[in-house]
Amino acid sequence: MQIKRKFTNKAEGPYNGIEFRKTTSEIRNPDGSIVFSLKNIEVPSNWSQVACDVLAQKYFRKAGVPKKVVKIEEEMVPSWLWRSEPVLKNTEKKKNLTDYDGEDSVKQVFHRLAGTWTYWGWKGGYFDTEEDALSYYDEMIYMLCMQMCAPNSPQWFNTGLYWAYGIDGPSQGHYYIDYVSGKLTKSDSAYKNPQPHACFIQSINDDLVNDGGIMDLWVREARLFKYGSGTGTNFSNLRGSNEPLSGGGRSSGVMSFLKIGDRAAGAIKSGGTTRRAAKMVILDADHPDIESFITWKVKEEQKVAALVAGSKAAEINLNAILSACNENREDLDRFDPKINNKLQSAITGARKALLPESYIQRAIDYAKQGFTEMEFESYSTDWDSEAYLTVAGQNSNNTVRVTDDFLRAVEEGSDWKLIQRRDGKVAKTINARDLWQQIGEAAWSCADPGIQYDTTINDWHTCPNTDRIYASNPCSEYMFLDNTACNLASLNLKAFQDSDGVFDGSAFSHATRLWTINLEIAVLMAQFPSPEIAKLSYEYRTLGLGFANIGGLLMSLGLPYDSNEGRSLCAAISSLMTGVSYSTSAEMASILGPFPGYKKNSKPMLRVIRNHRLAAMGERNKYEELTILPVPLTDSKNKDAQKIIELARQSWDQALSLGEKNGYRNAQVSVIAPTGTIGLLMDCDTTGIEPDFALVKFKKLAGGGYFKIINQTVPVALLKLGYSESQIKEIIQYAVGNGTLKDSISVNHKSLEARGFNQKAISAVEAALADAFDIRFVFNKWTLGEGFCSNELGFSEDQLNDISFDMLSELGFSSEEISNANNFVCGSMTLEGAPHLKESDLAVFDCANPCGRTGKRFLSVESHIRMLAASQPFISGSISKTINMANSATIEDCKDAYMLSWKLGLKANALYRDGSKLSQPLNSQTLDEDLTTSDTEVKPSILKAETVAKQIIEGFMANRLRLPDRRKGYTQKATVGGHKVYLRTGEYEDGRVGEIFIDMHKEGAAFRSLMNNFAIAVSIALQYGVPLEEFVEAFTFTRFEPSGLVEGNDSIKMSTSILDYLFRELAVSYLGRNDLAHVQPDDLMPDSVGRGEGEENIVSSATQKVMERLTSQGFIRSSAATSNINTKNTSNIEVYDYDNFEDEKEIDNSDVRELAHDNTQTLLKNEKLLKEDQVLEARMKGYEGDACGECGNFTLVRNGTCLKCNTCGATSGCS
Repeated sequence: MQIKRKFTNKAEGPYNGIEFRKTTSEIRNPDGSIVFSLKNIEVPSNWSQVACDVLAQKYFRKAGVPKKVVKIEEEMVPSWLWRSEPVLKNTEKKKNLTDYDGEDSVKQVFHRLAGTWTYWGWKGGYFDTEEDALSYYDEMIYMLCMQMCAPNSPQWFNTGLYWAYGIDGPSQGHYYIDYVSGKLTKSDSAYKNPQPHACFIQSINDDLVNDGGIMDLWVREARLFKYGSGTGTNFSNLRGSNEPLSGGGRSSGVMSFLKIGDRAAGAIKSGGTTRRAAKMVILDADHPDIESFITWKVKEEQKVAALVAGSKAAEINLNAILSACNENREDLDRFDPKINNKLQSAITGARKALLPESYIQRAIDYAKQGFTEMEFESYSTDWDSEAYLTVAGQNSNNTVRVTDDFLRAVEEGSDWKLIQRRDGKVAKTINARDLWQQIGEAAWSCADPGIQYDTTINDWHTCPNTDRIYASNPCSEYMFLDNTACNLASLNLKAFQDSDGVFDGSAFSHATRLWTINLEIAVLMAQFPSPEIAKLSYEYRTLGLGFANIGGLLMSLGLPYDSNEGRSLCAAISSLMTGVSYSTSAEMASILGPFPGYKKNSKPMLRVIRNHRLAAMGERNKYEELTILPVPLTDSKNKDAQKIIELARQSWDQALSLGEKNGYRNAQVSVIAPTGTIGLLMDCDTTGIEPDFALVKFKKLAGGGYFKIINQTVPVALLKLGYSESQIKEIIQYAVGNGTLKDSISVNHKSLEARGFNQKAISAVEAALADAFDIRFVFNKWTLGEGFCSNELGFSEDQLNDISFDMLSELGFSSEEISNANNFVCGSMTLEGAPHLKESDLAVFDCANPCGRTGKRFLSVESHIRMLAASQPFISGSISKTINMANSATIEDCKDAYMLSWKLGLKANALYRDGSKLSQPLNSQTLDEDLTTSDTEVKPSILKAETVAKQIIEGFMANRLRLPDRRKGYTQKATVGGHKVYLRTGEYEDGRVGEIFIDMHKEGAAFRSLMNNFAIAVSIALQYGVPLEEFVEAFTFTRFEPSGLVEGNDSIKMSTSILDYLFRELAVSYLGRNDLAHVQPDDLMPDSVGRGEGEENIVSSATQKVMERLTSQGFIRSSAATSNINTKNTSNIEVYDYDNFEDEKEIDNSDVRELAHDNTQTLLKNEKLLKEDQVLEARMKGYEGDACGECGNFTLVRNGTCLKCNTCGATSGCS
């Protein structure tokens, strides 16, 4: 094939004109603790810090990269494409570790990727000349470097390690097809043939133990989950319950096996992480067990609710019985409820709570034996809690396959037959509307099942003569034959805008052609996890080219996401991409031949191509063998969009004519994937086909920290809409705020002075406003000082200690004045109400969620569906997307959304109603709280955390000892009971711990936000002088879920709760409390993740003083060092007498005593109070309100059917 240059020239190479810089990559928790750090990495100057972090943390090879390599000569291969092997100092070829390092430059990564692709492309005959190969190599590097396109994650992980560095290892049980002989070959190497595929579909036979059967599937799934890939399976082959077995007896049904597979998947952590395995479970609507499948997760969540409510009721009531029995310990009749009235009342309460009589008696028997408390474990609704782990169905996406016949039966209200799998007899007849109602109710209740439209999927199937399409990958974008795989790549649409902002269709077509070749080469070089997948993937050669950033592109062009113009441009780009890709596939077929399965399927494939072309031509009828007609691509009034439409139509003319002549090299060429991690790598504002999630973003700084900026497409869009520079400046200022009260109209320096504020107090307020989200968070006794608040402002002690106290309102400012000041200082984080902005232009800036604290606008459910419908006729596979619905949505709304999706020709749809998961707090309820007008209900999380902490610390220290701005500490990553938790510490220069940060990942839940706020309270207390020992004594041995085995920590192997684990870790690291560890220091080896080899030498060779300044005392865990450091005290800290705690009038005894004395119930109550405000803050920023499981930051956004972290790039999907 001939490869023309468009972005590079031969003389100057791929990096001409591109500037590079050295930077440090750090992934930090919200509290500032470092999760990952790599210094002096070389990156393009225009890359954002987030993109650099994603590349360094996710895709840089961290070890085994030789410092020197030698080229291995290979016949018929140009010398510049020869693979490399390490140059070893040892002549016996034994690895010398001094010769190895990790990647530290993007140029290394780009070279190993593009070099490997070019190497295999040359060997496979994809280039006419060496000049074409060199052009391809340079163009691919340029596009990677300029963030124009990126392949899926397995490519970054695996591709080129053998070719560029000679890295190899034993075979992992993979197979490949030898491209010369065409024979199936078992791989003898881990990396010689890389594994670039992310998406898999697997079959299952109605057989218990043989190959391809039920138990074999769990093994095949495990092999994929282990390496981080995702898989989907249609289980409709399995017999329903009570169907006869060949050996006699009756089948237990598909549900019994699904529960086994669910447990197996839950036990495997994909790719070495702790997220649940990426898995899709599909069942046809006519399966005998379909009703049980639909309501599966609904009933499992009901079990969770029962476990939570019942366990808490038992804990409260049983301990009430014990308390009543022990109230008067001298009274021998205290165990007789006829005499002890309190015991009688406690028993009555327990019976009202429906506790078993045996447990009531057991509590009394415990009391008789001298027990004063009964340890009855209670559960929470947290997604990774023991309650959820107890039930089934939590480790997969569930989907019902429906046909057009079923949906027409729903419309007509006719009967629907459930068919037995073996003999085809009718197992049951039900009304189709009743089954449809069950689907809608289940989706409304627990966000499952999704829907796949079987007839539409197979109407667009290119290879029906081989078999039908039964299933998809977990994210639903890849739909093809069972036992096949797909590798993905996505084009960044905004990277193809020219200097005037116009979308460059010519450049996009060029990139599409090269990346189609790239994905085809990946099939040639790939190895696969099973012989069946290797065989079929080679025979059908499916590709997954897609795009990202359509939302950002549309906004920058001034086009609303929910508009005919926006949908038309999306359709045009989708059409152009797939048309050029199929044209390229036909071009490759002329040289290399069509895919092996083409001959058998040539007629249906050409029919599908003709249907794609008709849709591109704007045809509304004339389609061949389609039951649901697609939404056609119609002409646009926008001349720039019309140019793309014309290019798209030309590409389909060429794709059809070349295909009729040559056939096609690939059965499928395109999907729209979530593009989570790679979307961040390309600095995309939006991913896949998604709209934007927020207008105000938080830009990461190279040295850590964030600052508020407007979405980069907003100023471009405003300029496109005709606003002046001065107007744009005011609009942006309205969204991001000024960060100061100076010049504020209502609450300002002058009005504060009039109310008694001196310059020192005003300066304290100003200093605290920089990162505030609400100015009322700043006006409190901790910012201003209790003496000033009492003596100068005249507030009472009770007022200052009341977390609901609104100082600004009490000072005489009205709700409107406070609201105006809030918008001036902190910004509205929305454009609604912005000066100069026309009401008619607001639609351009509509996002997936309401923006800011006052935003009300967000995209409708129908707008998402119609955008999918515009793109789907031009996509070979499907589109990954979950449609968010407001909490107020009804069951009918869910059913209507599914029905509209069918009528508009979608292949799949999944819904997520806010609050539909038991484990998720209602974001809508939190957002509906009017923070700008309520004077009595404001409960900011920082005030709550500081209140609890302050009550403990007032007896210790009058002044807060601030940590240095640049501080040391350590990060400990571990799993507790199978759930990941990050602990990060910050230290004073002398090594004392002064702050902690805690983060966990629980999708759809908010437990990590509670832990984050709890960490704030502990940190403040530590800075006021509360000894760490007090917290260790208070919180070790607390019991609640998650709990159990601890992995990833070298000293602690078991914990009774997250708090138990955290304070054991802190005690071991800072207090030398090895009695709380399960492994003694002498037994430890320095091989845990994240531990370097040089740090411990510092301890042994440096003086104590130098050591304290150089190293984190918690990280080195030196008993000598920690004992020396932690016996230090400051003169103004006095030990508090807890026995006299209640004598202090200014302290809330009920909170403090229980918090300080290991009362988990009160702790959970306090955490619950903190939860909604933490969720609110994340939601105000446009995030989901959940924390990332990799880095702990609250920056997760919806990404197709997955979640993506905008800080570190982690994704819950399979790519």
